[in-house]
Amino acid sequence: MQKQVNKSHYEFGKYVHKRRWASMWHQLDEVIGLNPDRVLEVGPGPGLFKGMVGAMGVHVETLDLDPELEPDHVASVFEMPFEDGAFDVVCAFQMLEHLPFEQSLDAFREMARVAGKAVVISLPDAATRWPFSVHIPKIGTVKFSIPKPRLRAPVHQFDGEHHWEVNKAGYALDRIVSELERASGYSVKKSYRVPENPYHRFLIFEPKKGRG
Repeated sequence: MQKQVNKSHYEFGKYVHKRRWASMWHQLDEVIGLNPDRVLEVGPGPGLFKGMVGAMGVHVETLDLDPELEPDHVASVFEMPFEDGAFDVVCAFQMLEHLPFEQSLDAFREMARVAGKAVVISLPDAATRWPFSVHIPKIGTVKFSIPKPRLRAPVHQFDGEHHWEVNKAGYALDRIVSELERASGYSVKKSYRVPENPYHRFLIFEPKKGRG
């Protein structure tokens, strides 16, 4: 595998917008909520997740095949140099779609192998939703989204980065979840879209009972 983007892709002005910050809050919330001692992030990008979770006292290591990003481990996601269950939580945010779908299943299988407690991922979800928020006195702000009507799922065209996206033709959410579960022996425990950034869908997987 070769890297798709250079380090300059992650420059603050063009990569870290307010909607992405909202997704990063959910990254922290999901991972910290699992009370891990050791976390592995696959595909660290600019290193923001490691910096923020590390500030919360959680030990995080990163893995990427691009040494320019200065990961803790320069290695392939398909053959990670760790023992089974070496980390409590393994996470990858907006990463798996950068691989052809069948290869993304292989990558997820390897992530599940080195995870002991959970795998946390986010993926792009192409089913457009319009986010809204309403402030209700004595209750607070209520956030919701409305789906954009469509007759059929659009066909995905490789754009140099994404090989596939959730809810493109052939990649319905149910199919993706089923394939990931089958590949890993994990089952999805939670699935949702970020209210402020509906393009990002989070999926939290935990081992199936009797796994192994």
